[in-house]
Amino acid sequence: MNLNRRKVLVRLIGQQFERRCPLSSESKDGPSSGSIKPFDDIPGPRGPLGLGNIFQYLPGIGRYSFDALHRSGEDKFKRYGAIVRETMVPGQDIVWLYDPADIATVLDDRTPGVYPSRRSHTALEKYRKDRPNVYRTAGLLPTNGLEWWKIRSELQKGLSAPQNVRNFLPPTDRITKDFVSRLKHLGNAEPAGSFLIEDLMPAISRLNLELICLLAFDVRLDSFSAEQMEPNSLATRLMESAEVTNSAILPTDQGFQLWRYFETPAYRRLRKAQQFMEKTAVELVSQKLLYFDEDQQRLASGEHGSKSLMEEYLRNPNLELNDIIGMAADLLLAGVHTTSYTTAFALYHLALAGPKVQGRLYEEAKAMLPDLRDGRIGAAALGSEASYCRAVLKETFRLNPISIGVGRILNRDQVLSGYRVPRGTVIVTQNMISCRQSTYFRDPEQFLPDRWMRETKEHVSPHLVLPFGHGMRSCIARRLAEQSILVLLLRIIRSYEIEWSGSVPMDVMTKLINQPDQPIRIRFKPRQA
Repeated sequence: MNLNRRKVLVRLIGQQFERRCPLSSESKDGPSSGSIKPFDDIPGPRGPLGLGNIFQYLPGIGRYSFDALHRSGEDKFKRYGAIVRETMVPGQDIVWLYDPADIATVLDDRTPGVYPSRRSHTALEKYRKDRPNVYRTAGLLPTNGLEWWKIRSELQKGLSAPQNVRNFLPPTDRITKDFVSRLKHLGNAEPAGSFLIEDLMPAISRLNLELICLLAFDVRLDSFSAEQMEPNSLATRLMESAEVTNSAILPTDQGFQLWRYFETPAYRRLRKAQQFMEKTAVELVSQKLLYFDEDQQRLASGEHGSKSLMEEYLRNPNLELNDIIGMAADLLLAGVHTTSYTTAFALYHLALAGPKVQGRLYEEAKAMLPDLRDGRIGAAALGSEASYCRAVLKETFRLNPISIGVGRILNRDQVLSGYRVPRGTVIVTQNMISCRQSTYFRDPEQFLPDRWMRETKEHVSPHLVLPFGHGMRSCIARRLAEQSILVLLLRIIRSYEIEWSGSVPMDVMTKLINQPDQPIRIRFKPRQA
């Protein structure tokens, strides 16, 4: 480390110490009972001499890893209990919550005039704020406060209404049907028409990239063409750039954040990945803007089936072009791997669950698609006749959520598990760990979709299974993502019986979003058409 960087590090450590201030044990908003314990009494790791626990996450040194936050979360739960205060570096604490009552207290906060905030994607925020010629704000992911709500309230109009999402169902079903028909060409042939795909994940990711580009930009990338399968193709680089960015978020969010002072390796990877995604987003939005009037004429004449998201946004007078470019980049970043990983986990659980669960899902899919060759999944059927498929998806989210939990910054003092936690504290819920506790679920390690069916539904706290977040800050594209996953599961199980051929159990890597730790190795056995 050169002299200048050493000086920056020393100054930063000093600033972190200066930010520490005594916490009042009184709160204007909460009770003043003497039974409420102070913030400093919350159990948890502080590091040697209170200097922080970040060293425990260093590769080859610490007991934890940013790639296995579910393991560290489970360890801290066993060591300290349902609330844990972890000092990452001096002045930077995270309070981890496991109790759904505490989770509800934080997520259901309705402090008047204040919007839910979180600390996330801080390096992405810096990247975008350093480029005011491209972005007006840092976008939906890192932005907080009124600035966040102004763009969120406009951008969600094209995605929140169920009817808007249903308009995307026909092209989603059409592309997914074509994808399922291609599966046999991706695997190794076996007797009786069966085939084994060594890793289905790249194909699922390409499918979801194809879907997001069509629905958002009205563009077909032809992701499965020979050209787009090349290592330097647009499709391949977009998927890689999204994965690189997501992998850099957690390491850059925590610790001393030296990337604010000079370019660290993690920030450099994020910057290069974002530059490519930004370039692509600008090109796609520019193309849509260039042909906007022509597209509107086609739409009015009936030649164009439905508006893309970018068309919706370009018609909105309350959105600046910079906002639309930011949303385009966010869709490319968050719209591919989140859906793909969830689909992979669902297929893993279905493959292991065997004939009983698959059989029930097959009967549901067959009722919706009696004619496999020409049948279509309609919006009404997906809404009313896919109850078991929705239960399969929700049980997948219970065992393998998109992320370990939900992040918030407290808007006011709160009492959590009997401790007073001050305003401004960073909170992260540990839903992934809580959802596997027998306190809250019967046979918590078992994949049981029936627990979500109306006739056999268990009583479960609504603050446990939160794959898309909660409240105003929940995922803006939740309905679109769920629709895409449901269509793919129904199409696959209608056509094939599947068997898991990988290792058991399959674990996760917590790269901001949870991804499988091994190839998605599945054997497909054709069903009767």
